[in-house]
Amino acid sequence: MKGKPPNRLIGYLCALSATAIWSGNFIIARGLNESIPPVSLAFWRWVVAVLVFLPFAAKPLVAERATLKKHLPYLLVTSCLGITIFNTLIYIAGQTTTAINLSLISISFPIFIVILQRLFYGEEITVYKAIGILLVVVGVVLLITKGEFAKLKELSFAIGDIWMVLAALVFAIYSILLKRKPQELSIRAFQLSTFLIGLFLLFPFFLWEVSVTPPVQFEVRTLLAILYVGVFAALTAFLLWNRAIMILGPTKAGMNYYTLPLFSGLLAFLVLGESITMVHFYSVLFILTGIITANKTVPKS
Repeated sequence: MKGKPPNRLIGYLCALSATAIWSGNFIIARGLNESIPPVSLAFWRWVVAVLVFLPFAAKPLVAERATLKKHLPYLLVTSCLGITIFNTLIYIAGQTTTAINLSLISISFPIFIVILQRLFYGEEITVYKAIGILLVVVGVVLLITKGEFAKLKELSFAIGDIWMVLAALVFAIYSILLKRKPQELSIRAFQLSTFLIGLFLLFPFFLWEVSVTPPVQFEVRTLLAILYVGVFAALTAFLLWNRAIMILGPTKAGMNYYTLPLFSGLLAFLVLGESITMVHFYSVLFILTGIITANKTVPKS
């Protein structure tokens, strides 16, 4: 019993740290949209992550190869969602929308968790959760319509916003699957195996992109960005996030993700010079109010 409070604290710290690191990912997704194509950025991100992590995880990967083979279907699905698809969609979205929009829309993913947990695992959706979901939806719609709700009739959203909503859905599914990681599989072997499988699945798309886009000029700025997303946003943040999921579960860990717009908005303002308008303020207000409401515990009578 005495070990529970420290474990939960570690879980929250891991989730919050991962969120803070990921906030820079949206800045890079937007800031490098003209320097390196999205699939190439995702590909080199995971190459760096694998190279850095390999010395620390190669031994357990080899030792647990029988267990990895046994759970290969699970590993294929989680690798495809969390490694191959999720961040690639973020980088694609960054081609046509702002870093602030990327971060704000991304925090809708815990709402997807609530819905999916209900559909597939029977988790109760309380009145508080229902109201919270509604408030979050209003906040996201306010954001992508820039406060002009008449745009809903024209369906004139930026394509990047739609890609980001899809990325949030993918990340929600991935986070739910993380909680169901086979117990006999160590976190290092699991993480490195998903990195390798996800990179393998991404490779054909990388080759296709290279064949249809101009060669990437690997300037110092681009190389530093790749190192950041590889070492921190990919390796470090994913290890922290997975640890948080193991301790807290997907819903409670997701609560920390709501601080992401605070980090990303500040970075976008300082680094990219993006403006912060009242629309963004009201969007954050709706979303955060919805999140707090959705996670309110109903007292038992």
